[in-house]
Amino acid sequence: MQRSNSGILRALGIDPGLGTLGYGVVSQSGNDLICEAYGVIRTSAKLSLSARLSRLYDGLRAVAKEFPPDMVAVEKLFFGRNVTTAEMVWQARGVVLLFAAQLGFEPYEIKPSEVKLAVCGYGGAEKAQVQGMVAQLLGLEKDPSPDDAADALAIAIAGLAVRSYDRNIMKGY
Repeated sequence: MQRSNSGILRALGIDPGLGTLGYGVVSQSGNDLICEAYGVIRTSAKLSLSARLSRLYDGLRAVAKEFPPDMVAVEKLFFGRNVTTAEMVWQARGVVLLFAAQLGFEPYEIKPSEVKLAVCGYGGAEKAQVQGMVAQLLGLEKDPSPDDAADALAIAIAGLAVRSYDRNIMKGY
């Protein structure tokens, strides 16, 4: 599913979650960022865990078929107290990692503070600041929503920034 080398790099950003998984597709051409698509994949709590994970995987495959990515970026998670929520998100995240591996990618795993730093220039930015900057960077008329999709767009933007940084380091810049 990898795209041809057209000078445009397409990133698929993913905000993992079992009930709601956000995705955002952002392309970069030079310094220009273009929002190609964003949304969420929802699963019903009435379904079994395996059925929900399967729906997430199938939804990601559909997005990748329509918008073949050149890279995948996923939020790296940490949780303090809510073990049940963490377990559900970690299982969804496992599906994302499998999905990326099956596409042939080692995903960029980016911490929330790194996403905020890449998008806003400040690792402690508030959610509304991140959404506003995502809209500005992508030339959107309004802030993207829902939150999971906006976060996924921010993750895609951060993934592109980290990839560029990594490549410059390898070149000795």
